[in-house]
Amino acid sequence: MKTLERDLQAKTFQNVYLIYGEEEYLKLHYKQQFIRVIVGDNTMNLVQYEGKNIDIGELIDNADTAPFFAEHRLIVVENSGFLKGGGDALAEYLKEIPDSTILLFVEQEVDKRSKLFKAVKNAGYVCEIGRQSENELVRWAAKIFEHYGKKITRASLSYLIANVGTDMEILSREIEKLISYTLYREEVTNKDMDAVCTKQLSVRIFDMIDAISIKNQRKTMDCYYELIAEKEPPMRILFMLERQFHLMLQAKDLSAAHMDKSRIAKVMGVQDFIAGKCINQSRNFSVTELKSALAESVKTDEMIKSGMLDENIGVEMLLIKYSAKSNENLKRA
Repeated sequence: MKTLERDLQAKTFQNVYLIYGEEEYLKLHYKQQFIRVIVGDNTMNLVQYEGKNIDIGELIDNADTAPFFAEHRLIVVENSGFLKGGGDALAEYLKEIPDSTILLFVEQEVDKRSKLFKAVKNAGYVCEIGRQSENELVRWAAKIFEHYGKKITRASLSYLIANVGTDMEILSREIEKLISYTLYREEVTNKDMDAVCTKQLSVRIFDMIDAISIKNQRKTMDCYYELIAEKEPPMRILFMLERQFHLMLQAKDLSAAHMDKSRIAKVMGVQDFIAGKCINQSRNFSVTELKSALAESVKTDEMIKSGMLDENIGVEMLLIKYSAKSNENLKRA
């Protein structure tokens, strides 16, 4: 991403760029930056394509067109699928693309073996933008708060991410809410976040698991009924519970192998702070409990899908069983 920032700041561009990956917020951000810096208000020098049915001949004709009273013409191609196959003609065209044309591909997935991917890599710049780490998100969020004259601690930024999640689009909306809520104050605190921020489902599942781990049945069921009241489908809640039991079992096994948090996170395919939460929560369960809860979750899911059990009753029974104090007699491992 440093190359993108450098080129945009210096206004010295390569002929072709490819931005791809999971983080939609940053992909949109850089697309908008390219449009703003290269085209500005002169939309006559901007052509945008999106989707799978793009006419390559027409695209090449537009790319061959000279810019109108400007240095560059920008062609944006989004979610075309050309980088997974079918873009051979474009790969050949990149050998003779005019210096005045900048071609920007914005894609979700690519095939690095494709002819077009290799051509883009040779002729320009390829940038993969995946999910950002907690440290990267903290730095990004801190800059936004600073821009609006707000003070917030590193601990509070971590608290925000832990509760809201790592989706940058969602985070940006929650940050906007916090800035508005603290309009006449400099400092942003955890209390402000508790007052106005919306916890993502996975975080609320964490809360439910916490209640289950200490056998607090009332809190467990309160968490569940709050989610139901907010129109969360029982089957989605069950899926998240099943996923969390699986992650905790993984975390427990990997911790027993003396792996550190970063390594565990990489093996599990989650962010460090999620791995840390799973490690901590897994300590409140035995291996026996986790395997039993995971098996019971899968069984409940199968019974509901086969029509043998009502989804509400099935999820409630599961939660009641594993938050009951009688489960404490299972031997810890």
